[in-house]
Amino acid sequence: MSRRARAVLGTACGTHFIHDGFSDILYVLLPVWARELGLTFAEVGLLRTVYSGGMAAFQIPAGLLAERWGEARLLAAGTAATALGFVAAGLSGGFLALLGCLIAGGLGSGVQHPLSSSLVSEAYESGRRRIALGTYNFSGDLGKVVVPAAVALAVPWIGWRGAVETYAAVGLAAAVVVLLVLLRLRAGVEGVTRNETSRASTDWGIRDARGFQALAAIQVIDNSTRSGFLTFMPFLLIAKGSTVQAIGLALMLVFAGGAVGKFLCGALAERLGVIRTVIITEVATGGAILVLLALPLVPALVLLPAVGVALNGTSSVLYGTVADLVTSDRRARGYGIFYTLGVGASALAPFAYGLVSDWGGVPLALGLVGSMVFLTLPLTLLLRRPLAEAAA
Repeated sequence: MSRRARAVLGTACGTHFIHDGFSDILYVLLPVWARELGLTFAEVGLLRTVYSGGMAAFQIPAGLLAERWGEARLLAAGTAATALGFVAAGLSGGFLALLGCLIAGGLGSGVQHPLSSSLVSEAYESGRRRIALGTYNFSGDLGKVVVPAAVALAVPWIGWRGAVETYAAVGLAAAVVVLLVLLRLRAGVEGVTRNETSRASTDWGIRDARGFQALAAIQVIDNSTRSGFLTFMPFLLIAKGSTVQAIGLALMLVFAGGAVGKFLCGALAERLGVIRTVIITEVATGGAILVLLALPLVPALVLLPAVGVALNGTSSVLYGTVADLVTSDRRARGYGIFYTLGVGASALAPFAYGLVSDWGGVPLALGLVGSMVFLTLPLTLLLRRPLAEAAA
C-alpha cells in the first residue's frame, strides 16, 4: 500500500506540474500576443480571465463525473484537452480564435485540482495526508517556475508557436502516461457504488456545513490575496526603481518561496495543527505585504522569498483539511466546490484591485490586499469543533 500510495502521489505531482506549467506560461505569452496582435490591456486581461474562468467552471462538473466514471480517465482526458487547446492556440491567427483555444484549455485543466487531490487523499486515507498534499502542491509550484522559464528561453529560438506546440506535445504524452499508470495502480478507475450514486443529486457529503463554509471563505480570501499581490507587486517594485529584468527575478523569488512554503506548511500542520498553522501563515502574509510597502527596493527583494513562503503555504493546509470535512465517497465533488470558489476568486481579484489602483494608486491596493488577509483569523474559530469531531 505504501508503494502504491507513493506511485499515486507521484502521478498526481506530475499532472500538477504539467497543468500549472500550462497556466503560467500565459504570463510569458501575453506580452508576445499583445505585440503581435496589437491587443489592448483589456484584451490581454480577458485572455487570462477566460482561461481561469474555464478552470473554475469545470471543477464541480469534474467532481460529479468522477463519481460515475472514476478519476483516472477524466484526469487523462482533461490533460489531453488542455494540451490540444494550446496546440490550437499555436495554429490560431487572431484574438477571437485565441480566446476560444484558451477557454477549451482552461476547461480541460479544470479536472486537475479536484481529481488529483481526491486521488492523493484516498491513497493516504490512513497516512500523512497533509504532508502528501503539501508535496502535491509543491510540484505545481515547480511547474510554475520551470515551464515559463523554459518557454521564455525557447521563444527567441523557435518562436512562441513552436515553444507552445512543443510543450503541448509534452502534455499529450503526459496524458497517456497518467492514464496507463493509474489504470495499472487501479486508482480512480471506478466511480462510487450504486447505493451511493442514488443519493448523488441531493447529498454533497459535507459533514459540517458551517466548517466547510468557513474553510472555503478562508480559501477565497487567501486566493484573492495571492492573485492580487502577484498582479500588482511588479508595479510596486517599478515605482521603487526596479528594472523590467529585475521583475522576472522578483517573481522567481516569490514562486521559489511559495514552492517551499507549500511543502513545509503541510508538514507544519501535522505538528502544530490546522488552525495554528493557518493563523501563523496568514498573519505572516498580511504583515509581510504591509512591510513590503515601506521598504526600499533591495530590502524588498530580500523579503520576497519569505513573502512567498507565507503567501502560498496556507493552501497546503487548506487542501488537506477539505478531506476532513467531506465523506470519502463525495470527496471529488467536495474538492470541486472548494477549488471552484478559490479559482473564481483568483480570477476576479485582479480586476477588483485594479479598480482600486486606478482610483488611489498601487500602494493603496496592496495595502488593502495585505489588510484583507486578517479577515481569515476569526474564520479559523469556526473550524475548531468540526476538526475536533473529525479527529475523534
